[in-house]
Amino acid sequence: MSTPLLRLYPAGYRRAFGPEIAEAYREATEGAGRTARFREAGDIVAHALRMRMRLGSAQRAGRLFAAAAPFALAATAAYAAFGLVSMLGDWRLSGNPDFLVPLSFVMTGCDLVTLAGAVLALGGRFAAGARCAFAGALAQELALLVVPLAAGVLPPPAAAPYLLAPVAVAALPLACPPDLRPPGRALGAAARVALLLWTGLMVAALALADAGGHLAYMLWRLGVPVAAALLLAGRPALARLRTPGRFALAGAPFVAMGYCAGVVDRDTLVPALAVVAAAGVALRLWRLRGGTSPG
Repeated sequence: MSTPLLRLYPAGYRRAFGPEIAEAYREATEGAGRTARFREAGDIVAHALRMRMRLGSAQRAGRLFAAAAPFALAATAAYAAFGLVSMLGDWRLSGNPDFLVPLSFVMTGCDLVTLAGAVLALGGRFAAGARCAFAGALAQELALLVVPLAAGVLPPPAAAPYLLAPVAVAALPLACPPDLRPPGRALGAAARVALLLWTGLMVAALALADAGGHLAYMLWRLGVPVAAALLLAGRPALARLRTPGRFALAGAPFVAMGYCAGVVDRDTLVPALAVVAAAGVALRLWRLRGGTSPG
């Protein structure tokens, strides 16, 4: 292994395990192609960054991100579905063929990639799906940033939360330690294809059945995908929310995506976060009371 990769690790960890990491990398890439070497190097970089940020499975932060990862994926999936339904629904309601400008096709493609990746991650292919979802979210926000810059227009500072929040939420599952990744659902290849087809049909159905009132359709477009994504995450994900910190970190992505979608505004953002924090404390007290009660 090249020395720069090893230097990414903290000094103490590098002294203790550097030779083992180098030997494992050598064995994994011996006779392998460029793609395999690149993948192994990527795994080394990700592991080194987790060690530097104390996000290993032995650290509290690592366990915290592991518990919140399925909910970040659910929020990412719901927001991507919201974008698709909004684009298709508004196009249908406008009746204007010029509504879909080139940027709209880019946004739609990025939303499709993000949605597919998040659904695959929740369906059992966590690592590949989470990376795909993050790539789609990052590409979309970069497109929203590059297009006005290319026209000589600087995005207003008020746009920063809308550009950063989806990327931050999509990046959260990448901080999950590999040995604490959610087990997901044991789905075969055919079942995963069926799940993706079902997701596409759900998006199309929502676009066709979109309500007419402003508040109604905003809640409809985001609320239904959130419910579906949480159902896909399943009860095992909820069972891992044992502390107020885990609950708060799991709920924050939904508040952030609600803000980006317009369901939550500046007046309700702080109360929404306070409700999430209070619910986490209430859950903790309820668990403590249940654990100390007879039986």
